[in-house]
Amino acid sequence: MQELLDFIATTGLANLDWRNGIMIVVGLMFIYLAIRNEWEPYELLPIGLGIVAANLPLTGLITLPSPSAGFQEAGIFGVLFHYGLSFWNILPPIIFLGIGALTDFGPVIANPKTLILGAAAQVGIFIAFWGALFAGHLGLGFGIKEAASIGIIGGADGPTTIFLSAKLAPDILGVTAVIAYSYMAAVAFIQPPLMKLFTTAKERQIEMKPPRVVSKLEKLVFPNVALISIILIVPKSAPLIAMFMIGNLFRESGVVPRLTSAASNEILNIATIFLMLTVGTQLTAERVFDLETIVILCLGLMAFSCGTVGGLLFAKIMNLFLKEKINPLIGSAGVSAVPMAARISHHVGQEANPKTFLLPHAMGPNVAGVIGSAVIAGVFISLVN
Repeated sequence: MQELLDFIATTGLANLDWRNGIMIVVGLMFIYLAIRNEWEPYELLPIGLGIVAANLPLTGLITLPSPSAGFQEAGIFGVLFHYGLSFWNILPPIIFLGIGALTDFGPVIANPKTLILGAAAQVGIFIAFWGALFAGHLGLGFGIKEAASIGIIGGADGPTTIFLSAKLAPDILGVTAVIAYSYMAAVAFIQPPLMKLFTTAKERQIEMKPPRVVSKLEKLVFPNVALISIILIVPKSAPLIAMFMIGNLFRESGVVPRLTSAASNEILNIATIFLMLTVGTQLTAERVFDLETIVILCLGLMAFSCGTVGGLLFAKIMNLFLKEKINPLIGSAGVSAVPMAARISHHVGQEANPKTFLLPHAMGPNVAGVIGSAVIAGVFISLVN
């Protein structure tokens, strides 16, 4: 009988507490939303699975490798976190390689003003950054590194959030990454009310001419110029910007279709699996159930909302000086939730005026936002370190 009791004591069921149970339910909710509602399924599904796996007691899946404990005792997700994020931090740049191979810079080149809108939408990053510093002064454990990691959520760029948090504040990596991806998935609910609140019906009805045709030479020159100029100014952005532009040059060159296909398919898919699973496993009950997590959740929502509003308002300001008006709805696409934010701008525009077609115009600030958030991450790394 004692042997049976000893065996039961070694099972995960006997060591499962209520906090683990809640986190397992949260993971199952992510899985449900990914499958049933198709909310960012490539991200939320593996994140949800990672949450469930990490909160099952006594598995050792997230045990980190260390010389003292022995590398043989490390769990598979601990190894992935250590080498893929904490030590080498290679998974986010690999994701950027694949994103670059899928990206068309044509809308940005056709209308360079959209770069300004992409920059304006990053205002949410700095608002959340200062908000986190203020919260730190109130007694929460947020220093400048944590504030930078929280602020970057406002860029609505999951890989950039993971890249920066892994470098500056790995203890809150799981929370910041999941919040960033959750708000990306919820963009269809967060942005439309703000878009309608800060624009008039007349503004939403503005029709924009189709963008001009961009030549192949322009598409080849742009990533080269961006690669050199951005990295010379912000060297710490190099891992993300370099991989982003390299992937795009694979695509636009037209001479390496196998490399383009590999970068945008096999490599991107494999990196996504490992990255999202690893992020999910960082959301253990011990890390989530505290006041700091709730504050990060609120600051992330504030950052994302302020970024959306910043893009909208700056587009309205630009219209004061432009002869050919732009629809301010495309300013909200300056957050980096590609391509969902651009699609939302298009849908809200068509609700106001079925004749307007904003998707190609909205992709300009959308892609510019990806570049902008990566550059700001590089600036944070340079200044904080």
